[in-house]
Amino acid sequence: MTRRYFGTDGIRGLSNRSPMTSEVALRVGMAAGTIFSNGEKRRHRVVIGKDTRLSGYMIESALMSGFTAVGMDVFILGPMPTPAVAMLTRSLRADLGVMISASHNAYHDNGIKLFDPDGYKLSDELELEIEAMIDGPSNAMLVSADQIGRATRVESAQERYIEFAKRTLPRNLRLNGLRIVIDCANGAGYKVAPEALWELGAEVIKIGVEPNGRNINDKCGSTAPEALAAKVLETRADIGIALDGDADRVVIIDEKGEIIDGDQVMAVIAKSWHERGQLAAGGVVATVMSNLGLERYLDSMGLTMHRTPVGDRYVVEHMRKHGFNVGGEQSGHIVLSDFTTTGDGLVSALQVLAVVVSTEKRVSEVCSRFERLPQILRNVRYESGKPLEDARVIKAIESAKKKLGSAGRLVIRPSGTEPVIRVMAEGDDERLVSTVVGDIVEAVKLAAA
Repeated sequence: MTRRYFGTDGIRGLSNRSPMTSEVALRVGMAAGTIFSNGEKRRHRVVIGKDTRLSGYMIESALMSGFTAVGMDVFILGPMPTPAVAMLTRSLRADLGVMISASHNAYHDNGIKLFDPDGYKLSDELELEIEAMIDGPSNAMLVSADQIGRATRVESAQERYIEFAKRTLPRNLRLNGLRIVIDCANGAGYKVAPEALWELGAEVIKIGVEPNGRNINDKCGSTAPEALAAKVLETRADIGIALDGDADRVVIIDEKGEIIDGDQVMAVIAKSWHERGQLAAGGVVATVMSNLGLERYLDSMGLTMHRTPVGDRYVVEHMRKHGFNVGGEQSGHIVLSDFTTTGDGLVSALQVLAVVVSTEKRVSEVCSRFERLPQILRNVRYESGKPLEDARVIKAIESAKKKLGSAGRLVIRPSGTEPVIRVMAEGDDERLVSTVVGDIVEAVKLAAA
């Protein structure tokens, strides 16, 4: 079935344009509230969090109206990380959790992510069921006047999440003596993340903690870590931590100002947990975009790496099905299912810090687990059509596969959130990798013209 609203990560789009309008948000609240109430004669709960986008107020109000109209009680969290919403959905015994965010996108976009009572993103089947009701008649969903839901602000939400994050560290481990620069991307983690680090004993230097509704992810955060790297060097900090707009991903900066991506973070955590007997299923789950160097590193320890399509929901699905407790993406979505049901930038950073403290090594030593193979990723924007079905593109891809052979990998895929074809290749020969990517990009450009 063709989807009208839901994409690869909830509903997302330009604010005040379909599907990210108040009207659609209202109907999402009504449809999801009706489905998750299941017709049961009891009070049902929904938890709503958001990041710091200006449009968040508009979407929050509309969702709240929709949920209360169908009889659900709404618990408002205010600006909170996506993993905090998932955690509080379980903690507050809610029937549904909602995060209003477009993650790492600029402020003019927004999105709606839905979580089930266990804190997991909804299945495709549930999303399609909600879609069908969004476009259906609404009168049948409305409850009587005496059954309308109430809305309550959860004043303790920040404290609850901070305590949760702190408890993911080994008992009695403190961050005393560490100087940490944290960049919160002017987003959802701007209060809770620095506070958690400070309470654990660190000296905390904050940037990206002055949201104004329009500066989320603007030249800051995990997608633009250059300012953080400069601050780490300026202040002679031990480590830099960059979150994205909804704080579900992390990028680390070492004391030399070098960027540490999600692949290295997974390597650090996997080795640490493996040595402690905590790593489940004998490996980790990553996506097709993770570097081949990570796979070889894990193999050297007798561990496996299972690959999924791009998207943390696919990583989580594979982890749940096969019993893994460490998974993630090169972009910094790290899922540690012993603690969380989705990516959590702060919790992932704390696991790296635990290794730094316990080994008494510098971050550059701890986080240089493997040599990255040359990997090149280029994006090609197109206006319409299906460039990957063009004969010229198919021919270029087949030629690239033959040239790389068994000494490299090739991944070509359409983006799930924008009209872009992503072309990635990696291998031991950097010049060859560059050549095959260039050939495919040119073919896609011709097909998209």
